[in-house]
Amino acid sequence: MSDHTNQSASQTENQQSNPQTVQHSMPSLTHDDIRHFAAPDKCLDGKTILVTGAGDGIGRVAALTYARYGATVLLLGRTSSKLEYVYDEIESFGGKQPAMLPMNLEGATYAEMQKLENLIHREVGQLDGILHNAGMLGALTPLEMYDVDMFAQVMKVNFTSTFMLTQALLPLLKDAPHGSIVFTSSSVGTHPRAFWGAYALSKQAVEGMSDIFTQETQNTTNLRFNCVNPGGTRTNMRAHAYPGENPMSLKTPDDIMAGYVCLMSDESIGVRGQVVELQPKD
Repeated sequence: MSDHTNQSASQTENQQSNPQTVQHSMPSLTHDDIRHFAAPDKCLDGKTILVTGAGDGIGRVAALTYARYGATVLLLGRTSSKLEYVYDEIESFGGKQPAMLPMNLEGATYAEMQKLENLIHREVGQLDGILHNAGMLGALTPLEMYDVDMFAQVMKVNFTSTFMLTQALLPLLKDAPHGSIVFTSSSVGTHPRAFWGAYALSKQAVEGMSDIFTQETQNTTNLRFNCVNPGGTRTNMRAHAYPGENPMSLKTPDDIMAGYVCLMSDESIGVRGQVVELQPKD
């Protein structure tokens, strides 16, 4: 995909009165615009955003950032104690009361995700965006030696559960004036690399899923689907993948939040089907 957003992306003529009207003629943003987005205060006010993998790393920082810009954040993760910590952090700076949604995506069934949709509809009443951030590295080994059980585990967490959760929550997202779904990819998803095995293949599948969802919805809904590639970031997963790397040489999750905020804000209404590199190589 190019470094510019789809010029045919559209916007609604009346965003609030008819949320099902398909968007028309929305000015596009370049990927550089997204990376360097200067977020206005409260640019996410009134939005409800679900973040997976919200207990740690980029997911935690994204949840805190969304809350600081006025969103109600739904914290989804497998470890309740980590979600509780993020919940307390949001409350400590006066953010809107978040919600904790403990769920192990590896073992979650589609029926459980449908129940989650019903719960959000009943208790919150809306859903404006999802950041699919939860992920699993797996093994760095040749495919011919890859443990098949681990392969299935990585694909379930990184791809299959992402698809299932998106599909289960689509009824709520379609009701939003401008629903935004952001998937997390990787450099090895866009350009698969030897020894990255299931992780690379799962991210390649995520990019394809985002592209297909875009093609299938762009003329009939106001939904937008995009991917972000965070690049080398100071996280636990990065440390496991590159144990010899100096973590202080990497940007922190806070350093790359502009793109995450932009893609959830109404400034990115015309951005569809993109893979945005948040740290492009010179």
